[in-house]
Amino acid sequence: MRITIGMSGASGLIYGIRLLEILKTLPEVETHLILTPAAKMNIAIETQWELSAVQALADHVHSINDMAASIASGSFRTDGMIVAPCSMKSLSAIVHSYADNLLIRAADVVLKEKRRLVLMPRESPLHAGHCELMLKACQLGAIIAPPMPALYNNPQTIDDLINHSVGRVLDLFDLDPGIVKRWEGIRKAH
Repeated sequence: MRITIGMSGASGLIYGIRLLEILKTLPEVETHLILTPAAKMNIAIETQWELSAVQALADHVHSINDMAASIASGSFRTDGMIVAPCSMKSLSAIVHSYADNLLIRAADVVLKEKRRLVLMPRESPLHAGHCELMLKACQLGAIIAPPMPALYNNPQTIDDLINHSVGRVLDLFDLDPGIVKRWEGIRKAH
């Protein structure tokens, strides 16, 4: 299985990093990473991670400007792409096929080839333009999966919240690394 991970300049780089951490443990998954300049900046601002350590989590790292990269072509088979986090700028470019960098081109390829494109937008509050972009992305075939905390699983840490969102995104690719506390219905109180 091949999955492209795009990380753009919205807050929430830890979602993309956690995806890479988990996918690194799954030998059947080959990862291709694209980082925008703003994503690189936000890694330093939001996390304790070094850029080189994040890049080392991926099997292949592509320059944002490498429009001749393997993932820029539909003939290079992947199982899809996750953009985590997905900035409104990247969302807008994806929706309008404004492929001026590899992240947008790779997403455009995934859409045109009818593969799975999962976008994790990180913005709040949303105005009508943001909502319209998400609707258009869905109409093109993308899946919108904002990292919203689930509370039914009784999270105890921020990591619990992050893992749940990331695990649910991996569910969309039929990958279950065992990090999601699954809903099992209402239990009777003792």
